[in-house]
Formats: sequence, structure tokens, C-alpha cells
Amino acid sequence: MLTKTTTALVTLAALGALSGAAQAEIRLGVSVSATGPAAFLGDPEAKTIEMLVEQLNEKGGINGEKVALTLYDDGGDPNKARTFATRLIEDDEVVAIIGGSTTGTTMSILSVAEGEGIPFISLAGAISIIDPVREYVFKTPHTDRMACEKIFTDMQAQGISKVGMISGTDGFGASMQAQCKEVAGDYGVEIVADETYGPQDADMTPQLTRIRNTDGVQAVLNPGFGQGPAIVTRNVAQLGFDVPLYQSHGVASNAFIELAGADSAEGLRLPGTALLIADSLSEDDPQYEVVTSYTKAFKAAYNQEVSTFGGYAHDAFALMADAISRADDAEDPEAIRDALEKTSGFVGTTGTYSFSPEDHLGLDLSAFRMLEVKDGGWQPVE
Repeated sequence: MLTKTTTALVTLAALGALSGAAQAEIRLGVSVSATGPAAFLGDPEAKTIEMLVEQLNEKGGINGEKVALTLYDDGGDPNKARTFATRLIEDDEVVAIIGGSTTGTTMSILSVAEGEGIPFISLAGAISIIDPVREYVFKTPHTDRMACEKIFTDMQAQGISKVGMISGTDGFGASMQAQCKEVAGDYGVEIVADETYGPQDADMTPQLTRIRNTDGVQAVLNPGFGQGPAIVTRNVAQLGFDVPLYQSHGVASNAFIELAGADSAEGLRLPGTALLIADSLSEDDPQYEVVTSYTKAFKAAYNQEVSTFGGYAHDAFALMADAISRADDAEDPEAIRDALEKTSGFVGTTGTYSFSPEDHLGLDLSAFRMLEVKDGGWQPVE
């Protein structure tokens, strides 16, 4: 049984230490967007899972059984993701699936996993993935609704009540736009301008000019992911906005600062995870051990900085491995699902997870950290 608080990487080490003769391989399936427009999400996710599988198998696997990983690159294409999900279940005979770098690919995978009774942990952000609760579907990132709530809490503390919003029309951007509109009033925030842009748009100056010319705008909020938010950030700087800019957790990475330009991004705020401020964590922080261990291992393996998105994959794999170790039958998808739903107090890079039949995310708002770009890097907002 789990202790009250379990740290992910420590758990992985403990799982590997459980000795016993290997009876069979535990087949795990993954479909992520390692290439294509969402590669900034899927590439660190794929690398993270491959690294963790190797680490775990070197320690003996799960209860003496090695993990056999089958990983597909769906390129961000929902149709490919659906095909790969079907292949993972029917041909590769996996007992569980991790993946869905984007909301679109996640929705394709979950429809297959749910129909076939295979536990699935998504790496995408939209609240529609786990609300309403689906029996076999879980996820690791905070929801877009939670991001709205965290942002509006910060705005409320600063006395900001009138906001201009510019959102991407992709699945994540549209979902977060809708969620922000739904909860804004709870924080005394009014959306006084509401603009959108498409995934291929290369300049948002017209939309941002309309926002700037709207009376009373005190801040700009940009729900979206990919290159769009970086363009918005540069355009905001070029237009000389003198109000705060907020982005979503969909771009919470060092790569985003590089893409947008450090000067343009200076002062930008967004809700993010402890991974982005690993150097600022105190040793008594509940996430310190797992964040620093993962950061060190990933840098050593790939000579790259960690990202929030790789952290989502880290947590998904750690959660799934832990559930498999506790399942009545490690080869029975339903038993794994049941064990996953009983997870409580599991500390990951993203937050502390406690699932239940009513909650397949398992995170609360405290798992988010409000971050700000200062001197070209992420700093916690004091």
C-alpha cells in the first residue's frame, strides 16, 4: 500500500528493488507527438518515458517483471493517434497507454482506450479529458480551467478587473478560452475584448491593436500553445503595451522564452510547475527530491534542460508503474485501473496526486506555481 506521501522517482527505485523471478514482460504503450507542430511537447515526453523505462528495468522492473515499451510518434495527428491506440491494444497487446501530447490526439486515444477497457493517462491539458470522469481515463497536467483560476487569482490580488483576451483556435486554446469566460466573474474579472488567431497565423498585430484600443484594458491574457503565444508576446512588445501579459501553462518552458525572445517576454506571467524553478526550491519543499532527481537524470541522459511537458510524462509513467506494482494482477488492465484510481498522496514533478472515483486528475490549485520571466528566466512570483 502507498504511504501518505510517495515521491515518484523514489517509488520507481523501490519498485525495481522488489525482487522475484520474471514471469512475463509488462507491455506499456505510448503515443506522443515527438515530431510535427507539437514536437516541443512530445519530444521531451518520449525521451522522458524511454529514460524512465530504462532506469526501471535496470533496477529489475516492476515486481521482477521488465517493462516492454512500445512507443509511436503520432506527429500531432488525431487520426494517427487513433490508429496507433488501436494497434497498441490489438497488435501490441499493451495493458496500459500513456500519451496524447495534445488535446486532439488525447481525445482520439481515449475513445479507443475507454471502449476497450485499457487504462490511459493523458498528457494534455483540456478539462474535457477528465470532466466528465471516464472510467479508464486519467491525466497529469493541470486543467485549463485551473489555469484560468490561478491567473485570475493573481489578477485579483493586483486589482486587475478588465482583461483583453486573445486565444488560439486550436483545441487547447478554444477550451481554455471557454473556461476562462466561465470562471472570470467568480474573480471579479470582466473580459472586455475577445480576439482569436489561427494555428498558422504569423502576425497578431491587428487583434492586439483592437485590444489596446479597448477602453479600460488592464491586462492581456493569451490562452494557447505552440508558436502562437510566442508571436503574441513579440507583438505585444512591438506595440508597446503598458499592461501585464499572461500566458497559459501550455507554453511553460524555457524554449518558449527563447522563441518569444527574452526582452519581449520580460515580466510575462503564467501558472507553471516546480520543474521550471527547480533551483529556487528549498530542500523542505515536498517536490524538491523528485524535481531535482528528474532534472539531474534528464540532463545527464540528453544534455538538455527539462520541460514542464517532460514532467507530465514523468508523472504519468511513475503513476502507472506504481499502480501496476499494486494491482492484484499486473497483466489485467482492469486491476491496474482500479489501483490507479486508489492512488493517494503521490508526489510528482507537477504536484501531489490523489485520485478518486470522482476525480481522475488528482491535483488541486496549490499544485500550480505563479511564475514570471525575469532576466531571461523563470522566477516564482513573490
